Amino acid sequence: MATVALEGVKKSYGAVPVVHGIDLEIADREFIVLVGPSGCGKSTILRMIAGLEDITDGEIRIGEDRVNELSAKDRNLAMVFQDYALYPHMSVADNIGFGLRMHGVPPEERAVRVGEIARLLQLEPYLDRRPRALSGGQRQRVAMGRALARKAQLFLFDEPLSNLDAKLRLEVRTQIKLLHKDLEMTSIFVTHDQTEAMTLADRIVCLDAGRIAQVGTPDELYHAPQNVFVASFIGSPQINLLEATLSGGELRLADGQVLRLQQPVRATGRVLLGIRPEDLTDASRATGITSAQALSMSFLVHETMGADTFLIGEIGSTRITARCAPWVRATAGERIEVHADNSKFHLFDPDSGQRI
Repeated sequence: MATVALEGVKKSYGAVPVVHGIDLEIADREFIVLVGPSGCGKSTILRMIAGLEDITDGEIRIGEDRVNELSAKDRNLAMVFQDYALYPHMSVADNIGFGLRMHGVPPEERAVRVGEIARLLQLEPYLDRRPRALSGGQRQRVAMGRALARKAQLFLFDEPLSNLDAKLRLEVRTQIKLLHKDLEMTSIFVTHDQTEAMTLADRIVCLDAGRIAQVGTPDELYHAPQNVFVASFIGSPQINLLEATLSGGELRLADGQVLRLQQPVRATGRVLLGIRPEDLTDASRATGITSAQALSMSFLVHETMGADTFLIGEIGSTRITARCAPWVRATAGERIEVHADNSKFHLFDPDSGQRI
């Protein structure tokens, strides 16, 4: 396996810059997830690491080697694509062993390696089948098997789950997590799905318009977002953001309601208050939370999710979501009371978007 370093990496298409000076250190055997909305540059960064895109400026190192000028085939890495990229006329065994055959590995050794990979990915019953006879999840496991067969120093995943349905995404996501645990392979995974990022990553690199918005563990990005972009992108349902005026340890909302801060801050004046839906709940779940404060909202609709009911309403003109007990219901237009945990408040500068 290997470390990866990006130093001042930039990418432009003609006069249009799309990646603006990325600095990133990836440790040996670390699982890094690049996450962000469409067009943020995450796939471009992955392709530059892979050698499939030239960089405009900066330096990329894999291990001790500067690889800027190396072709993709000389970087000793393996890549799993979104669309599987399997050969339809070949069997599963031949697809897995294709890279080995291209590198001149003898048939006997190739068969042993393919057998090992098939056992690891639970593909042994399908080795003689063609890709068209497999489910989407099985095809993606074959694509991963072909990458793993090479014993590369670095594994790259380019949105490999986006073509799968919800059940298969969970199945393959679990398989990837188990593979990384068993093989301890240095991995870089690209996705626009923050759930995949939160469940897979040792560290997440959250990207915004070709720049790094924050790097950290899933817990760090969720519980201590450095800016409004990260707070809004990480977490589902999305964080509630309310305009408020801060003075003397109190937050006055746009509709006049007042919330106390648990810990005083030096800032005063206009702020954005972030409250995650699970920190805004009904009276039954707020029992025992000593820092809970009542907050009134106008109810709009509810979403039943089995273990939870999400109440969606408005405070002033701002739409908010509260995560409540499964039995909680209300009538459209009704004023209802929810309880905010002020030990979990996030404060942001409304102009810069940065955490206060």
